[in-house]
Amino acid sequence: MQAIGICRFSYPGDGGFQVEHDSLKARMDYLYAPARMDERFATFETMMLPPLRAQTDDDFTLAVVIGDSLPDQYRDRLEALLADMPQAVILPRAPGPHRKVMQDATNSVRRFDDAPCLQFRMDDDDAVACNYIEKLRQAARDVAPMAARHRHIAIDFNQGYIVQPGPDGLLAAPTQAPYAAAALALMIRHDLPLSVMNFAHMKVGRKMPTVTFTGEDMMLRGHNAYNDSRQKPGIKQPDFAPLDAAAKAHFKKVFNVDAGSVAAAFAALPSTAR
Repeated sequence: MQAIGICRFSYPGDGGFQVEHDSLKARMDYLYAPARMDERFATFETMMLPPLRAQTDDDFTLAVVIGDSLPDQYRDRLEALLADMPQAVILPRAPGPHRKVMQDATNSVRRFDDAPCLQFRMDDDDAVACNYIEKLRQAARDVAPMAARHRHIAIDFNQGYIVQPGPDGLLAAPTQAPYAAAALALMIRHDLPLSVMNFAHMKVGRKMPTVTFTGEDMMLRGHNAYNDSRQKPGIKQPDFAPLDAAAKAHFKKVFNVDAGSVAAAFAALPSTAR
């Protein structure tokens, strides 16, 4: 079964944001603001990429969708970061309807063979465990009889941490919540040209059968000022605590995320990015 992760790296689509902007230019100005881009690269480099580089099953595709308007200095930096990662494909796209663009981008790297396609989304400040692809394929084999009777099935690994990166490293709060974007995958029937991005992750339980796996840390969900889902009032704040030595070792072992590298990346940011 082909496994595809899709990352929207500051793609200025029409839709796909909970916070709206008055115009495409306003959205681009927001997305490409230097302070925001500095922080997105910091989380992309120190949180999202390290566990993907260390997957116990490295047979997957990472589709990184960018706007064709992404400024050259950011595109060059992104290309340099991914140059030694054979799974990564950068897909520049013009602004357009978010779900259609993401669906077309996903299908451009999809094999469309006789097997279901496993698809997961990767926000640039999230992370999955180093054995995520291995566990996902194992889960897909477990639910294969069910998949034969349905168009798509959600496979949800619901345990991990909400993390807040900064110049002191990581603050973390344990979480065990259904249908978070990180570590949630869809198993899509082989002949359906749909994408994981066709569905709001919190609502997949209304659209398809879901299977939840718990009891093992499988995800890190980034928490920062630029999170789209945290821009509205009344959002509950996690009960964060600094990582102690044991937690730092756990994060390194399970996620290949080094708290010291996170701290160094954020300490190096211009003060306007913090």
